[in-house]
Amino acid sequence: MGYSTLKGRNLLSLRDVGADEITELLDRAADTKERAAHGERVPVLAGRNIALIFLKPSCRTRISFVVAATQSGAHPELFGREDIRFGVKESVRDIARVFGRVFDGVMFRGFEHATIAEFARHAGVPVWNGLCDSYHPTQVLADLLTLRENFGRLEGLPVTYVGDGRNNVAYTLAIAAAKLGLDLRVLAPEPLHPNPGSIAELLAEAESPHAAITVTASPDRALADSAAVYGDVWVSMGEEAHTRERVDLLRDLKVTPDLMAGTGRADTIYLHCLPAFHDLDTETARAHPDILEVDDEVFEGPRSRVFEQSENRMHTAKALMQLTIAG
Repeated sequence: MGYSTLKGRNLLSLRDVGADEITELLDRAADTKERAAHGERVPVLAGRNIALIFLKPSCRTRISFVVAATQSGAHPELFGREDIRFGVKESVRDIARVFGRVFDGVMFRGFEHATIAEFARHAGVPVWNGLCDSYHPTQVLADLLTLRENFGRLEGLPVTYVGDGRNNVAYTLAIAAAKLGLDLRVLAPEPLHPNPGSIAELLAEAESPHAAITVTASPDRALADSAAVYGDVWVSMGEEAHTRERVDLLRDLKVTPDLMAGTGRADTIYLHCLPAFHDLDTETARAHPDILEVDDEVFEGPRSRVFEQSENRMHTAKALMQLTIAG
């Protein structure tokens, strides 16, 4: 394998990397996934140490980075919110310099993008954004790999995101569309539309001539010929006080078999970044039974690829760590 331009780089947003570099990440992820399927491990990070910082908890981010690091030969060490009290007894800058002297790379999952950006400025080792309020690049890398596996291409592929169009997943998908040429449709009620100036800026910087980002409240316009319908929770972590407001805004956009039929395609797949409210098997769903953003019939149905998508979090995390640390 040749030298990668990603070596030594951070990934705080997909805006940090070019289309060719995203493709390189996806190619490496596909290669490591195929090798893993045959029981092959490539310990290119043997002897390396990876820090995983969780100011905001997660299931998929934790297991994907722990397994990805371990299968690559590295040792992962986890730090929770109470282990590192940013700004309480020590500044972000000082903590970053401590971590950078000891670890070979840091996954940072938190809240404000400014915090992770400051950490990355001072760490001196690759820092990867496991989620912040503005971006979710490690999730969308897995989404792109899943789309490519199912359709063999990304450029010109129509994808419909359904839900709160202002959140970090929707915006990161929009960045990916501008970079790689997806035909992204954001289906959301008007109060939850993304900032039009931000979308215009992404399209002005688009690397692919096929890039398209449509924001609409019309299911017909958003769904026509779409290859994938991408769902998300209606209330993001930390926004529980807005539950009733979000349910009232989004109830008509619940992903049902009828909504899926609106694509007019038999091969449309369903994606979700998880966790998903699709049944009443959780405390939250039982307390708010109208919060279910997708019918169980769709979530558990033959078109659903949500668990393949979840697995791909690990393969893309492996590619990201290998290319930015070892090149």
